Amino acid sequence: MTTSLHWRNWGGNQRSVAAEVLTPGTVDEVAALVKEASVTGHKVKAVGSGHSFTAIAVADDRRLLLHRLGELVAVDGELVTVQAGMPLHRLNRVLAEHGLAMPNLGDIDQQTVAGAISTGTHGSGQAYSTLASCVEAVTLVTGTGAVQRIDAGSPLFPAARLGIGALGVLVEVTLRCVPAFTLLADERPLPLSEVLAGLDEEIAGNDHLEFYWYPYTDRAQLKRNNKVAVADRPLSAFRGWLDDELLANTVFQGACRLGRAIPATVPAISAVAARALTARTYTDRSDRVFCTPRRVRFTEMEYEIPRECLGEALGALPRIIEQLPFKVQFPVEVRFTGPDDIWLSHGYGRDSAYIAVHQFSGSPYEPYFRAFEAVCAPLGGRPHWGKLHYRDAESLRQAYPKFDDFRAVRDELDPGRVFTNAYLDRVLGS
Repeated sequence: MTTSLHWRNWGGNQRSVAAEVLTPGTVDEVAALVKEASVTGHKVKAVGSGHSFTAIAVADDRRLLLHRLGELVAVDGELVTVQAGMPLHRLNRVLAEHGLAMPNLGDIDQQTVAGAISTGTHGSGQAYSTLASCVEAVTLVTGTGAVQRIDAGSPLFPAARLGIGALGVLVEVTLRCVPAFTLLADERPLPLSEVLAGLDEEIAGNDHLEFYWYPYTDRAQLKRNNKVAVADRPLSAFRGWLDDELLANTVFQGACRLGRAIPATVPAISAVAARALTARTYTDRSDRVFCTPRRVRFTEMEYEIPRECLGEALGALPRIIEQLPFKVQFPVEVRFTGPDDIWLSHGYGRDSAYIAVHQFSGSPYEPYFRAFEAVCAPLGGRPHWGKLHYRDAESLRQAYPKFDDFRAVRDELDPGRVFTNAYLDRVLGS
């Protein structure tokens, strides 16, 4: 964890220079630092591992790092309390040591617990929503420096579970976990038309389902993950290295660099990649199936839309991509979740489809992302808080029924706007 005044995010598209870097080691130290900032008129922005592509973690005044607050606090049956600076990969190891697991995860595990729940990180599966839906209580430091625990008995709870960094500094999080479980992963290439034709049945018939579409082709990769009783089909070390390290990272990065240097090669590279995919089936500990190494850096936009709008949004992508003045080097990822009741959750009140579009770091992306947003926004689409988007408060108010209720909680917990930055001013108003 760097304590340099200079900072950039994982994707390399956000940078800032802080006036000061704060590294508290206790909750009381966090409270004292925030209280001092509130009195002197400074801004404090808590920063996790930098895996958001938006400017949500950009700190131009005081950057607060939580890497010293990353320990296990308590295990009470399936309720696990951790300090909020703990990264997900460490959380997964701690849970496994206690015979527990998160019920669902996204596809990377480098975010801090605070960052993951605060931006709406999610996996896939009809029975699941964002990681914030696993939160049973949070302890946060408010804008006046007060330490406040918020649980399901508090009217603030639907806001505090997913607060996009606007309500306070999360210092502890209590998660409702599940007994450790094994997943059977089934990953196979298929024609996109075949995936779409059977989608309703696939979503209903699998615990976790997602697919990737390869631009300039009619090919997709379908990924099914289901709970099983025993881990009787381990992936060989060689196959794991071949698929997840050599092909998915080393070779893919080389292909992306070639495509960036010679754009005309991109459609052929995409076609070769899609055709080169082979099926694989294996079992492993749940978090090892959910999460895979991502070493090829990119920028990303992800939109949640009502499930019934998936065909319209996905159908627009080939037309958008064909009209771009550059080539798209990354596949499009599609995932599905069920509804929840968290005010700023993308899945609030409805069954969701998530479509994520990516571009290799250093390659142009804005016309692509803006065109895709122009399709999703009129469908009631909600942008992922940690992924690039161009929406503002007035636009987002139309997408979130509890938007103004959230703003009222912000007024209560951070009346002096100690935790704001330019991103929060844009998406919530000043």
